[in-house]
Amino acid sequence: MGLVPFAMEGVRPRLAPAVPGVSSFLETNVRTYVHRGGAEPGVWFFSLDAASRLAVKLARALFHLPYFKATMSLERGGRERDGDTIDYRSSRADARSEGRAAMSARWTIGPPLGSAVAGTAEHFLAERYILYARDGAGSLWSGRVHHAPYPLHAATLERLEESLVAAAGLRPTSAPASVLYSPGVDVEVFALERVRG
Repeated sequence: MGLVPFAMEGVRPRLAPAVPGVSSFLETNVRTYVHRGGAEPGVWFFSLDAASRLAVKLARALFHLPYFKATMSLERGGRERDGDTIDYRSSRADARSEGRAAMSARWTIGPPLGSAVAGTAEHFLAERYILYARDGAGSLWSGRVHHAPYPLHAATLERLEESLVAAAGLRPTSAPASVLYSPGVDVEVFALERVRG
């Protein structure tokens, strides 16, 4: 299970320009790591909270993903280099969940690790190129994701208070087994295809 906070920047349809105030927003997801029949490793999202109402509506409609509107903030204590800190907050804006689906975290960026090596835990967690989703009729869909390997850094979690995992119906663990940071990469998400068989 993963709890992944990040910033989306320059989100737009192919060949369209980014729109100020719409194309950049914060997002946090609660995920697990899955495969189909021992192949096609991917990600299954239990929830995705985003600070963009438009992104929430589009992702729910086009990708069948469990998005929720949230109030979110990110404060950087530097330029995202070794030793810099990041404070990240999220509170789901849905009146039924407010206060019960939230996160407050602070982490310090550690030394660079480079790209994850195949067969390592870091590769298992970071390098997933398929997302899976189920529509309202119960059909399973998959979407391909393309990106360069993530440049990873070690990170130290200074503080984590969260209720997103429990809100997804999962039992929270006492401490994360892995904490990683990445300055990010460009990601391309392709249209979903119905999974056959």
